[in-house]
Amino acid sequence: MAKKLNRLTARQVDTLKVGNHPDGGNLYLRVKDTGARSWVFRYKLSGKVTELGIGSRNERTLAQARDLASKMHTALANGKNPAALVRVEHDSTAKTFRSCALELIEIKSSGWRNAKHTQQWHNTLEQYAYPIIGDKLPADISLADVKAILLPIWPIKTETASRLRQRIEAVLDYAAVNDNEQNRGNPARWKGVLDTVLPAARKITKRIHHAAAPYTDVPKIMSALRDKDSLSAYCLRFTILTAARSGEARGALWNEIDMNEKVWIIPANRMKAEREHRVPLCKEAMDILTKMQQWRLDNNEYVFPGTRGGLLSDVAVNKTLHTVAPEITVHGFRSSFRQWGAETTEYLSAVLELALAHVNKDKIEEAYQRSDLFDLQRELMDVWSNYCTNRRTRVRWYDFKQGRNRNRLLLSRKKL
Repeated sequence: MAKKLNRLTARQVDTLKVGNHPDGGNLYLRVKDTGARSWVFRYKLSGKVTELGIGSRNERTLAQARDLASKMHTALANGKNPAALVRVEHDSTAKTFRSCALELIEIKSSGWRNAKHTQQWHNTLEQYAYPIIGDKLPADISLADVKAILLPIWPIKTETASRLRQRIEAVLDYAAVNDNEQNRGNPARWKGVLDTVLPAARKITKRIHHAAAPYTDVPKIMSALRDKDSLSAYCLRFTILTAARSGEARGALWNEIDMNEKVWIIPANRMKAEREHRVPLCKEAMDILTKMQQWRLDNNEYVFPGTRGGLLSDVAVNKTLHTVAPEITVHGFRSSFRQWGAETTEYLSAVLELALAHVNKDKIEEAYQRSDLFDLQRELMDVWSNYCTNRRTRVRWYDFKQGRNRNRLLLSRKKL
């Protein structure tokens, strides 16, 4: 008995659940767990079952899919290859994953801190995602597609793969919202989808700390740097004296420096925590700035400009550092500063953390501690500068209310 044709209705095409649903005449509707719906032509050739995708539900209506399947069935009966008849003509208005990604990047980039972040989005998607799903419609992208992208790099480039996953998820969410299909499943979502097939990134990635010099070596390193009369050496000394991040110091602008008040105000858009940070400047830091004023290039806003007038490269600064302290990182001096402060001074932890521009993870404490304790920070950075030049300074315990000495404060704590 001949198999029944035209089993599906237009309503079923839009409502049937996950699975392969036959329409007859070798035509099937495939519904994926992501909600994507596509047409498949299945046939046997030399005893082997072959499947040909003939377009998504968005590309072909039920009637169009039936018409193409009928022609393919006839071609098969005549001993011809039905695949030759597959000519999926994409709707010119339909947006591919690539085009959706480019739109999303353009929209979001204005809110990102720098052009480097935008370029990272372009680079990772171009290298890993576009070759597999770039020309696909977002609705047709499956879990298998996402796994094909992530599985090869997840164990060896975990951080990159994790960020790539987040970016693919964001693009697919953007496409679903713009297509008014917010209920469509996202195959790049972590919770409930990829966490069932991939190990958590934190379990396979060991946390690697920046190589730091013991704080006892810092005076010796600073002494060696003072013997160098290069811009990168001055920048490195300034970075160490201010306990700043390399990018913050290399990107310092003259309009951020108040020479009279001896303060460097880094705007929020240049800070990791996106909060303005005031940095007190010690005498040696001020001497460095005075030197940089003498070297200042015309119409150049950078305190430490590169050879071509732009930003001084981190490579140049690291190269200078490695001539006096191999295998040590610039960022590691922040750790040296923090350890020095904890082990050799009696300044409160809050002062040390504020000097490093760290965000207080205790949200309640942060809500009440609204001051940046700037006077204490200035005192701390002067002591740090003296330490870096091997000058001994008496470090005192500071009581905020009455200025009591350390012993009296400790005694009062014992009574509590």
